Amino acid sequence: MTTAKDIMTPGAQWIARTESLDRAAQRMRDHEVGVLPVSDPSDDDRMCGIITDRDIVVKCIAAGHDPATVTCGDLCAGTPRWIEASSDVSDVLREMEDHRIKRLPVIEDKRMIGMISEVDMARHLTDDQLAEFVQRVYAG
Repeated sequence: MTTAKDIMTPGAQWIARTESLDRAAQRMRDHEVGVLPVSDPSDDDRMCGIITDRDIVVKCIAAGHDPATVTCGDLCAGTPRWIEASSDVSDVLREMEDHRIKRLPVIEDKRMIGMISEVDMARHLTDDQLAEFVQRVYAG
């Protein structure tokens, strides 16, 4: 059985909800990623959302806000999605398809240990699985 841990990119970075969006952008640049899970320091660093580079541009800068004063927590909305490291790749596929998400944090012992992206999925899916994934996640 291929698991989430087998296909994830290890060592994912995260950022506290109290950090500014300009700091999030700097971390994304420094780590060459486009997404950071957001943690809540007041709640044992539990994940409370995800922030993307697109969120920063569209929801902050394009809306006329200052990324130095807007926090990551200000943009987090909804229930964060994640998957257990031991989950089968079919469960990963279902989670990403059902929620139309392109990146999925991987959790082990209540701590984030990695991230699964559409690139990771493409490397491990059959052609038919990949076609279905793309159609379900990217279809309008």
